[in-house]
Amino acid sequence: MSATAKNGQALSVAKELLTFIRNSPTAFQATDSIAALLEKNNFTRLHEGDKWDLTRGGKYYVTRNMTSIIAFTLPKDLHAFMMAAGHSDSPTFKLKENYETVTPNGYIRLDTEKYGGMIMSSWVDIPLSVAGRAVVRDGDRLVAKSVVVDKDLCLIPNVAIHFNRTINDGYKYNPAVDLVPLFSDGTGAGALQKEIAAAAGVKPGDVAGADLFLYNRMPGSIWGPKHEFYSAPRIDNLGCAFATLTGLLQADANDSAAQVYACFDNEEVGSSTKQGAASTFLRDVLTRICDCYGADVRALLSSSFLVSADNGHAKHPNHPELSDGQNAPMMNGGVVIKANAAQKYATDAVSAAVFTEICRRAGVPVQPFANRSDMAGGSTLGSISDTVVPVNTVDIGMAQLAMHSAYETAGTLDPAYMAQAMKVYYESRLDTDGETYFNVL
Repeated sequence: MSATAKNGQALSVAKELLTFIRNSPTAFQATDSIAALLEKNNFTRLHEGDKWDLTRGGKYYVTRNMTSIIAFTLPKDLHAFMMAAGHSDSPTFKLKENYETVTPNGYIRLDTEKYGGMIMSSWVDIPLSVAGRAVVRDGDRLVAKSVVVDKDLCLIPNVAIHFNRTINDGYKYNPAVDLVPLFSDGTGAGALQKEIAAAAGVKPGDVAGADLFLYNRMPGSIWGPKHEFYSAPRIDNLGCAFATLTGLLQADANDSAAQVYACFDNEEVGSSTKQGAASTFLRDVLTRICDCYGADVRALLSSSFLVSADNGHAKHPNHPELSDGQNAPMMNGGVVIKANAAQKYATDAVSAAVFTEICRRAGVPVQPFANRSDMAGGSTLGSISDTVVPVNTVDIGMAQLAMHSAYETAGTLDPAYMAQAMKVYYESRLDTDGETYFNVL
């Protein structure tokens, strides 16, 4: 394939990703978007409360709490699980139960609290709206519905420099004071309840409860003289969620390994929820798959593999000194393999070597990431998931700038690189004794 054709293909994948992000303002809608793509590709929906009647060669998916999803394909003979996991949530603000507050001067604001660790200043002076889940009354039943208010609805206003002359010298934002969204001039009391009800297709009085979050309304953009970069909200981690799913959907069937895709909620707040990576969700699904084959999940895990996919930090053009001198990836440089001595990432020599070999076969470049030794880094779900489902695990991602900003930036080549690597990964199987030899089949 020529470089022009390759770049054109990568640009197409990047555009599809931006559409996916636009349709996924919160974890609820991200899970809906993933489910829609799975159903388009003939995956059958299952429910945890039902008896599963699985067919070898079948393709299935199941959700938990409307914000986590696991999809899998079943081989003719089950010898291993080839798994990938990312997360559906991103840092934002969650609305409290009584969310409308009236100021002494008559403005109506929205009472919120931080969800995850964000760059707080990036949420100021941009158009925002509300999305999430509403629980509505339907006769004698309570029904949960995904809801999106698809309009500019509120904004967090900055203080003018004339009132804060030292803001450019460094300012500590107080989320209870500085980051409260302005909603109305005082004439809109009760209006948000009406918007949520309309999005759910019910009357305002039929909304019994809601999990609502702010989301950035700014559309994604592809930019640069050669379309080198793209920027959008929630690239961390919808970029990896989309690219790994694309790899699964493009992969040929695997005759001896179940291909498993997981996207968990609550990674940004520690994963310790019923639908997070620290939950039993993945192990429950693997156990039920094993029941179909009369297999022992504990034995199969020794020959299985997990790709934990969550973005990594690119070397910053203005602050290269913040990166490790030898292990700092670049945007458009290929898949990032992340490692950390304290096991914030699950990568070790075995998993790095295995995945590097898969990328070599896929024709995809790889680059290492490690934090500077005098700086604390982030963490992700790989090591957390391994405490419930212990397998060889590699932590990977795509290099990006401004992680946890309301508007992030990454390279347009990298989603296609990751999708191609994941395609080859899902078509592979690991032959191993679990300890001393590892052969990628």
